[in-house]
Amino acid sequence: MRVLLINPEFPNTYWSFQHALSFEGKRSAFPPLSLLTVSALLPARWERRLIDMNVRKLKPADIEWADMVLVTAMLVQKESLRRVVELCKARGKRVAIGGPYVTTSVDNLPRADHIFLGEAETTLPEFARDLEFGEAKPYYQAKDRPPLSASPIPDFHIADLKRYSAMSVQYSRGCPFQCEFCDIIEIYGREPRTKSNHQIMAELDALRRTGWRGTVFIVDDNFIGNKPQVKRLLPALFEWQEKHARPFTFLTEASVNLAEDDELLGGMQRAGFRSVFLGIETPVEESLREANKRQNTKGDLLDSVKKIQSCGMEVMGGFIVGFDSDPEDIFERQINFIRESAIPLAMVGLLNALPDTQLWRRLRKEGRLLAESNGDNTDGLLNFVPRMNPARLVEGYQSLLRTIYSPGQYYERALECLKRVRLNESLPNHRSIASSIAAFMRIVLKLGVLDHERGEFWRFMRRAYAEHRDKFADAARLAAMGYHFRKLTVDSASI
Repeated sequence: MRVLLINPEFPNTYWSFQHALSFEGKRSAFPPLSLLTVSALLPARWERRLIDMNVRKLKPADIEWADMVLVTAMLVQKESLRRVVELCKARGKRVAIGGPYVTTSVDNLPRADHIFLGEAETTLPEFARDLEFGEAKPYYQAKDRPPLSASPIPDFHIADLKRYSAMSVQYSRGCPFQCEFCDIIEIYGREPRTKSNHQIMAELDALRRTGWRGTVFIVDDNFIGNKPQVKRLLPALFEWQEKHARPFTFLTEASVNLAEDDELLGGMQRAGFRSVFLGIETPVEESLREANKRQNTKGDLLDSVKKIQSCGMEVMGGFIVGFDSDPEDIFERQINFIRESAIPLAMVGLLNALPDTQLWRRLRKEGRLLAESNGDNTDGLLNFVPRMNPARLVEGYQSLLRTIYSPGQYYERALECLKRVRLNESLPNHRSIASSIAAFMRIVLKLGVLDHERGEFWRFMRRAYAEHRDKFADAARLAAMGYHFRKLTVDSASI
């Protein structure tokens, strides 16, 4: 059996980092970890190939090679998924689809031969057995959320590693909180399941054997969802890093209550975490309570961000406008918070009702749903009727983006971020001198010579060199990221 694993295209959004990745000579931020895991669940005797359409085109010869095609998709990939299924079915191939979009949108799916709902650790082996006996079913529904002890070491080797900026591993699934707009708790549940320390170390060993050195994204939607387990992991992770000369630096996602736990903060810093994404959402407490994000109301959000930054971790932040409780000045309040928090990478989106979330169910009951979300909450489109005047909401949102990603405002936040984030001297830089120089020269050419905002770039770089010489590489990286956000904001096709 020859199996083709396909990851559909992501549109170019704030989350794609496309314009920043080009400076590194990379095509995508991360490989499709879901398909690397699916590959490891298939019978060992089956041949397999991975096509990530975000790093190279899907060719007719790829499809012709396969006996069967397996495709995953997130919501934002749904249009590409549809095209892939149509193309493969037109060539007479057996097609199976799964993933978060498929699980939450069962009423509006492409016509595949086999549809997988839920997590695949139990259903994929069942499907493989059924296929051998000619009894494969059209639907496979995971009866329970499997323990992560059933998850294998991903087949990292099938990905073209040189095309990616970072690698990915997963430690846990699920989140203990009840945010109304979140689909993670609907897909993975509210009781975080974790892998054992042994599993994680085995995965890191496997990744290290591929030759990868550098950034590893722990893709958990809330890495600290199960705090006792994480506290058992971090000392082992530190020991593994020390034993192997610290081959990796880590980034992850976490809830804001990370700032309340000094043991967690210290453990993450020692283990080599350099960045963490926080779902801050809004500085308006009424909106946080409306969204059932009460964990963000228990302390001062600005103080929480500053504390995490002081522990050597750059904070990336997720923000939302469009809550029913948002005041008329929400846009100015978001701008002020983002400025004061010194978060350069502030991901601001319009509230979207994702399929089968608490928000989606409430708005449907209220008769306010307009359409299924396309998964991109940065394109200026609303899929529900907001309390605020829709034109005012979209106009204010676009003005917010133009402000926070204007070079002057962005570079000031970046400089303050560099000041606050204490450098962990024990973390080596695994990029070669040649690749670092090449990336820097591309940045200088694009931002310092060709870009019409080159004056702001050179002011930023001069100050970064004078005030944060030991973090100059981070300053260049932040400049590249700022260019990506600004280009998308200015580009009329983006909003």
